[in-house]
Amino acid sequence: MQTETARTLIELNRQFYQTFGAHFSATRQRIQPGVGRILEGLRGDERILDLGCGNGELANVLAGRGFRGSYTGLDFSSPLMQTANRTAANFPIDFVEADLTADWGLDSDPFDFICAFAVLHHIPSAPIRLAMLAKTRNLLKPGGRFALSNWQFLNSERLRERIQPWERIRLSAAEVDEGDYLLDWRSGGEGLRYAHHFNETELAALAHESGFQVLETFYSDGENGKLGMYQVWGKE
Repeated sequence: MQTETARTLIELNRQFYQTFGAHFSATRQRIQPGVGRILEGLRGDERILDLGCGNGELANVLAGRGFRGSYTGLDFSSPLMQTANRTAANFPIDFVEADLTADWGLDSDPFDFICAFAVLHHIPSAPIRLAMLAKTRNLLKPGGRFALSNWQFLNSERLRERIQPWERIRLSAAEVDEGDYLLDWRSGGEGLRYAHHFNETELAALAHESGFQVLETFYSDGENGKLGMYQVWGKE
């Protein structure tokens, strides 16, 4: 994928979440079952970095579980971050508006646990993903864990019906990578966003190339329990 094409897709998603952030937040008032399973493995006193934190719902859930560590959330959507900034808890919380494909603006000690739930599939092209993952690895303590989930929309007939032709944004299939899709949004108006459909082999290769090892893989979420592919990575 050409750099210009990748930037077009990043901007498409940025505009989507700026326009539909409030409507999107209304559909994300609870964590997914797979996220809950990941959280069960936490001690409860970690330094946590939540990449693509959205409306900060993860911080709310941690607060309800008596979490006593610290939480930093990053996201590039102003509407979502405005919601997140109203989150209240009895532990240190910091929200940073940042583009995960650019400078994160973090001057921080390493984290015990980093997560990117439903994020990586919105990052186009392998080089940009690897750059993001390199930053993630550098911010992770030795022995720390990186948990991520990726949308398995092809496992849903309803979601497959939302796939749109690339020509709607003046691109062609030849200009994007295998596994890239354009999907529509139908709440509060019609929008378009980019997503990549990962498989286990592709994601494991990405982990290895970025200096991680896959510790766990499982599927969860949705009526069929297969709408999210989760992995937990550790440093190699």
